[in-house]
Amino acid sequence: MAAPAHHHPRTTHPATGGIEVRLPWWAVVLPTVAFTALMLLIIGTGDAQAATTDPAIGRLLARVMALVSP
Repeated sequence: MAAPAHHHPRTTHPATGGIEVRLPWWAVVLPTVAFTALMLLIIGTGDAQAATTDPAIGRLLARVMALVSP
C-alpha cells in the first residue's frame, strides 16, 4: 500500500494581496556600516582640507553621521 501524500495545511490568515518581507536586523545594519566605512575611506585624512573648503560636503557628511549614529 502506498503512503499518503503530504499536503500543506491551509493558512488561517486572510490574503492581503501583498507580500510581506521581514528582514533580519543585520540586513539593515551591515549595508549601513559598509556605506559609512566607505565614506570614511573616501574622505580620509588627506582630503580633510577639501571638505572644509566646500560647505556642502561638510553638511552632507554631518547628515550622514547623524543618520548613522544611534
